[in-house]
Amino acid sequence: MHRKIEIIINNSELTAGTRGASLGPGAIMTAARKTNNNYFNLLPLHPLPDFNHFLDQANTTEFAKNILPYKQVFEAVAEKTQAVLKNGSFPLILAGDHGSAAGTIAGIKAAFPDKRLGVVWIDAHGDLHSPYTTPSGNMHGMPLSLSLGNDNKGYQRNTPSEEVTSIWDELKFKYTGSVKINPEDLIFIGVRDTEHEEDQLIAENNITNHTVESLRKEGSSEIIHQVLAQLEPCDLIYVSFDVDSMDPEVTSFGTGTPVGNGIFPEEAEEILTLLAQSPKTVCIEFVEVNPCLDNKINTMAETAFSLLESVTAALNK
Repeated sequence: MHRKIEIIINNSELTAGTRGASLGPGAIMTAARKTNNNYFNLLPLHPLPDFNHFLDQANTTEFAKNILPYKQVFEAVAEKTQAVLKNGSFPLILAGDHGSAAGTIAGIKAAFPDKRLGVVWIDAHGDLHSPYTTPSGNMHGMPLSLSLGNDNKGYQRNTPSEEVTSIWDELKFKYTGSVKINPEDLIFIGVRDTEHEEDQLIAENNITNHTVESLRKEGSSEIIHQVLAQLEPCDLIYVSFDVDSMDPEVTSFGTGTPVGNGIFPEEAEEILTLLAQSPKTVCIEFVEVNPCLDNKINTMAETAFSLLESVTAALNK
């Protein structure tokens, strides 16, 4: 099924714990230009406003770092995603840190408020923290809790300020007036680095995680068959691909929070292309390339660009 593709570029790294993810989208574009590939001249590009200058100011919100400027990122991502979808196009999103994803999910729901949304989260991490549970305060570990509208207060370790809770509560329901996804419509692939609070939330809500081990045992095709079967009640699917889902020893350490024993690039390609071929899939996002940390020059971005090309080809079949 041929899709009309538009690319959204979000350079924000406001929610990351290390610096450099804002250079990720540009590094992916550099990977294309290195081989004289005109990919980024063939599709409409939508660069979003840059709010990273707020990183030069003192953070004032301990348990949700940079949440004030992040609100602007969230809104920019959501509104552009909504606009691209309303235009009848397929948004491919290249983002810095994974905090972008909460805005993307909000934008999809804003475009299709009456549709049930399934989320496939391909990542090493669960990203299920909230300001009440976070050990770091970095909001790239919170987009799914935000989208689920679940603060996980049963395992509260922090007492956020009134300012933080006010913005957090606003974003949980912004554009929709209700939670954006249900736990049964969230599926993890490759998640292998979580904290106790996240483990409890996963267990209590029976959130599916297809581990790297199960992927190797059953094969990518079978796993995606199971994913699509579980999401059959959903009208739409969003795919969020964090490059740290891949094994850093095989790719590179060019991402903010690498975790060993991840999926291989070939497996990632099969997973992404199979999901792209589903008519329910309406958006795919690539996040967390960090060229400042790449121990193999720009290998992570080059790998991400190769996957992006494969996804594009699958969308154009």
